[in-house]
Amino acid sequence: MAPTPSLFSPGSWSEGSRIADVLRKETVGGALLLAGTVIAMIWANSPWSDSYFQLLQTEVGPAALHLNLTLSTWAADGLLAIFFFVAGLELKREFVAGDLRVFRRAVVPIAAAVGGMIVPALVYLAIAGGTGPRGWAIPTATDIAFALAVLAVISTHLPTALRTFLLTLAVVDDLLAITVIALFYSKDLHLQWLLLAMVPLAVFALLVQRGISHWYLLLPLAFAAWALVHASGVHATVAGVLLGFMVPVKPRRNAVDPKAPGLAEHFEHLVRPVSAGFAVPVFAFFSAGVLLGGWAGLQSAFSDPIAIGIVAGLVVGKPIGILIATYVTSKATGQPLQKGLTWPDVTGVAILGGIGFTVSLLIGELAFGGSSEADDHVKVAVLTGSVLAAVLAAILLRIRNRHYRELWEEENRDDDHDGIPDIYERE
Repeated sequence: MAPTPSLFSPGSWSEGSRIADVLRKETVGGALLLAGTVIAMIWANSPWSDSYFQLLQTEVGPAALHLNLTLSTWAADGLLAIFFFVAGLELKREFVAGDLRVFRRAVVPIAAAVGGMIVPALVYLAIAGGTGPRGWAIPTATDIAFALAVLAVISTHLPTALRTFLLTLAVVDDLLAITVIALFYSKDLHLQWLLLAMVPLAVFALLVQRGISHWYLLLPLAFAAWALVHASGVHATVAGVLLGFMVPVKPRRNAVDPKAPGLAEHFEHLVRPVSAGFAVPVFAFFSAGVLLGGWAGLQSAFSDPIAIGIVAGLVVGKPIGILIATYVTSKATGQPLQKGLTWPDVTGVAILGGIGFTVSLLIGELAFGGSSEADDHVKVAVLTGSVLAAVLAAILLRIRNRHYRELWEEENRDDDHDGIPDIYERE
């Protein structure tokens, strides 16, 4: 009888090497994200803070098209559409050609992402529900770039299976986040603009399905779809995901080289560096700057149930939700953990999932952007919760780093010197 596959077994070598490349790019992006955040925090609390907040409110764009938006709005609605475009590409690729097309591999990160959304939302509502339900989704997101930056800083040799689990969890998490944004944080819906957005979206889909990748054709269509979704009242980042879903993963049947990567992988190689290296760090710069107001300001923030609910949701609710869902999935499918891994190892990764940052800040702006005080408290809470989650995860994972190093060395053994680690040839 064949052995029962493990819960975090390695995937194929091609998928493993692709994910390793993605993780390297996101790690660099995480470092830039942290740099943008630190610069924003220092500037916002310096003697020149007025210039920072004036910069945020500077309007640019054509008024005739109703796109004379502030720079902070361009960052949240425009730059994060690039981030969600990459998320859409990644998600589609995972389920069409990646290891997640196999049910036993897909069920774990999907269940973990759902659990990691439900439990922190309940924790938030239990603490801050009396102030209204608007902020329930703030502590439900995972920031993969920030999480990977933490792993890079602590120099942990986290096994590939756990890194892959964290990445796929975050990808599914992004899909859930954009669904929540579309359903719960859209306002003043104008159906006619949403229907008009389907026209450039359909033309974009037709071109990419035919293998046409000329930027001078696709970029104007993508911008038109984004602008019309923005005008409809649905958050414009939804356009990014929809555009990503339109791109084919597999090469066309009559392609010159049938083994060549599809357009989704081609676009991902082109756009991911822009997303990780520019779009997300710039968004962090425009969103993370908050005037702390010294000790009195922090006391004010953490006397607000909204802030307490966000921190508790990220630091406590998120890891508990991920752990419960993963454990239940393990028992339901009869899949044990990969050899050498224990539930404390999964706990460390689950705590990393509590680093919400980018999408949490975005949802916070959508939920409380009309109130400067509440918005400031949300930013302080998201920053605090993400840093606490990072510190706790770093401590737990660092304790196990010697063991991880042994697993890492075993993973990368290539006794037959064929360029493919032996662990992938046992599958």
